[in-house]
Amino acid sequence: MRNRFYLVLAAVLVLAGCKETEVIPQQPIYTPISAHVALGNPSQATADGTDPANFLMVKDQYVFSYNRERGTPNWVSWHVSRHWVGNALRQDDFRADATLPAGWYRVGPSAYTGSGFDRGHNIPSADRTRTVEDNSATFLMTNMIPQAPNHNRVTWASLEDYTRDLVRQGMEVYVIMGSYGIGGTGSNGAATTIDKGRVAVPAMIWKVLVVLEEGEDDLQRITANTRIIAVNTPNTNQVLADWGTYRTTVDAIERETGYDLLSALPDQIEAVLEARVDTGPTR
Repeated sequence: MRNRFYLVLAAVLVLAGCKETEVIPQQPIYTPISAHVALGNPSQATADGTDPANFLMVKDQYVFSYNRERGTPNWVSWHVSRHWVGNALRQDDFRADATLPAGWYRVGPSAYTGSGFDRGHNIPSADRTRTVEDNSATFLMTNMIPQAPNHNRVTWASLEDYTRDLVRQGMEVYVIMGSYGIGGTGSNGAATTIDKGRVAVPAMIWKVLVVLEEGEDDLQRITANTRIIAVNTPNTNQVLADWGTYRTTVDAIERETGYDLLSALPDQIEAVLEARVDTGPTR
């Protein structure tokens, strides 16, 4: 009887142990290479050079995926906070990026001259005014896209100003910007490429902002109620001045680009945030 009791007890413990050690699918742990990509690597870009259309480049001031075939970044990711805002002046030192792999064409500062398109920053100069070095880093040509002048100077400038307004109000913002498609309309009319075909003109320009109050452990503080602003705009001189007109969902941008933009977040929170269209203020 005693032996039978122990056999039954052993069986119960084994079954209980199996239940306790049941394999439950969990989200992979993402270790960012930089705080600028704390939300994830949207295209799983790598720095090994095996995919020149999705080449990971890490600067102290931002992180991006560069596309050698297009001569522009696919996406650029960065963090904006009071830490990055200071009194450094705009450097305007547009230049080729010497850190591109040997043998790759390096877009130069005059590549956009006469094209009808601006050298449009992805991460804007005014987001990096802590030091002269930080500001200068935004003028590398690997940070530029051919951008319709009205888009760059009016619509996008307004969204960039609003981002910094949020920071001045005590917020911090994670930003991912990118472009896709071929063919935009600048001051000289429509074009698909510039620089003798070596730089593609994007058809669409998008941006995603994750807005948080200042604090620590940012990813842990992102909830289903966190404000997400997703915008997708045509790269034309006829673009409307109000960027709020072009608000969309992260899901919609992902469908167009094939990227996974907020992959570091828990799946349940990611799903809620990516399906939401922002209705907050625009200035």
